[in-house]
Amino acid sequence: MLQDLKYQRAERPTAHFAPTPRKLSRSRLEPVSVVCVTALAGVSDFVRNAFGERVLTRANEAAMLDIEAIEDQNCFIPHLTVTSFVDAISKLSGEEHFGLIVAPHLSMASKGSWGEYMLEAPTLGAAIQRGVATVGFHSKGDTFSIAARNGEARLSFASPPAKRNEGYSHVACGTAGILLSLLRAFLPDDWQPRRIELDIARPHRPAIFEDVFQCPVLFDAPDVSISFEAGLLDALRRGQNPRTPMTVGDIARARVECGRLDRLLDIVIEQIWAQVLTGKVSIESAACSLGTSVRTLQRELSREGTDFRSLANTMRSKRALELLRETDASITTIAATLGYSAPNHFARAFHKATGMSPHEFRQQAFPTAGESLK
Repeated sequence: MLQDLKYQRAERPTAHFAPTPRKLSRSRLEPVSVVCVTALAGVSDFVRNAFGERVLTRANEAAMLDIEAIEDQNCFIPHLTVTSFVDAISKLSGEEHFGLIVAPHLSMASKGSWGEYMLEAPTLGAAIQRGVATVGFHSKGDTFSIAARNGEARLSFASPPAKRNEGYSHVACGTAGILLSLLRAFLPDDWQPRRIELDIARPHRPAIFEDVFQCPVLFDAPDVSISFEAGLLDALRRGQNPRTPMTVGDIARARVECGRLDRLLDIVIEQIWAQVLTGKVSIESAACSLGTSVRTLQRELSREGTDFRSLANTMRSKRALELLRETDASITTIAATLGYSAPNHFARAFHKATGMSPHEFRQQAFPTAGESLK
């Protein structure tokens, strides 16, 4: 059945897709939920190999963010950006079951410090408990849980913020793939779950879901869940012990706790930081990620006593300081990385923010640095 799915996709012409305008807020912004961008780690590479560079480029344009450029960073993006990205991929490629075909290629190991903390636990049960206790470092608005009854364990993940958006079905399938990768890090190669439940409507061809996941699949569930024998919670981690044990403190140092991102200003700063890491900052992208208009976002920031340009300059300066202090990249390279059209534009902005030129700052940080760092 999966082969048939791939064949039908190849025979179907690529859709001419353009992002459709979203319904915009007319007054104040509603609370925004966010998730670490590592949730999309590996997706861009899969899309490039499966559908080509053009589909990936246009999907990034639809999300108004270069996902691949930051997918290994500990920064946060709205759930709306995630669903917009995968929904665009599905429409651009003509693959209605994109989430299903990418699911086997996703892994908890690519979820940054949060995934690493779970995977270095001694047993499967301990790994799950670690994930449940620290999910706030991965996302805001999502829940991660485990329940055991009558010899059966049920591992569940729910994302109400993402479920409201078009494209969620792909997220649900991808979530199932990631949960399976966590379980298989502790279980034998031939292990299969008793069943998988997805919180999406029953599709026209449910059999292809069972072909991919190799087990019964139920639909219209309250969340995404994997059911398996409860005794397997005692399964030991496969492979060698990690070189360096991890703690909750390690995650805390790498990421903020999403639950603390309560104010609009905090969310906007996170979006600008994600943009800075891609080298392209725009208020249009920030407004799009928040599901609102530029005018509404400007008005909300004004109520906070600031504006987008000031926040963007602050975040760019912060990144510039890190790159100048902690890398040997040339000032020309740093300027390009931060999205400046010319090094002198970067130097002027940096001087305005810090009172010194990039070269002067680097000389203070590295008094013996050579001319190659200019």
